[in-house]
Amino acid sequence: MMNDKFDIKQQFNNISSKYDEQRKKLIPCFEDLYGTATALAVTKNDSPTVLDLGAGTGLLSSFILQKYPKSKLTLIDLSEGMLEIAKTRFSVHSNIKYFASDYMQFEYSEKFDLVISSLSLHHLTDNEKQELFQKLYSIMNPGSIFINVDQVLGTTEYLDNLYKADWLNYIHNSGLDQTEISSAIERTKLDRMSTLDQQLQWLTDAGFSDADCIYKYNNFVVMFARKI
Repeated sequence: MMNDKFDIKQQFNNISSKYDEQRKKLIPCFEDLYGTATALAVTKNDSPTVLDLGAGTGLLSSFILQKYPKSKLTLIDLSEGMLEIAKTRFSVHSNIKYFASDYMQFEYSEKFDLVISSLSLHHLTDNEKQELFQKLYSIMNPGSIFINVDQVLGTTEYLDNLYKADWLNYIHNSGLDQTEISSAIERTKLDRMSTLDQQLQWLTDAGFSDADCIYKYNNFVVMFARKI
């Protein structure tokens, strides 16, 4: 897995400058995914502590910051290149901390009102996902929310192949050039997807309540869970 994480870091460093502009061309349901995640981010604290796992360029965090301008954000990502884009994006904000680190190994020193992640956890193995959910439960405040925008494995081989074929058709007609398409396909070799049902069960096993899939388009999903 260490080699996988090195590859993830390298590939996302390489794509960092083009990452945001490619999002809508690589994600058929981009608006729905990020819109749903933002709508679900409800907290009574008008200056919530927010943890963004695999934060990348800070895209999802930017939506949260628009909704809660007083948010105190912690962004963690393996890729320094991606975080440099995030630092530029949030250059006028002083309430953001950045860590170029592996969030599985990170030493968390505070509790969070909201934990978010977008298109990152599918790089973890099954065991790592379970370990992460347990860790998150321990560092979240009572009443906090976990929102995971991600990709999942189809429950059958037929469905999984259907999802992949639909995605390939979409990106080949998206306006991306062949180099960008090839790069995107190459990055999928780093995926370690688990099924949706597995992950909802692991969230429940970790102690979370109301674990559910709030939005789904093929293998793109928005998962939700609460710590009560």
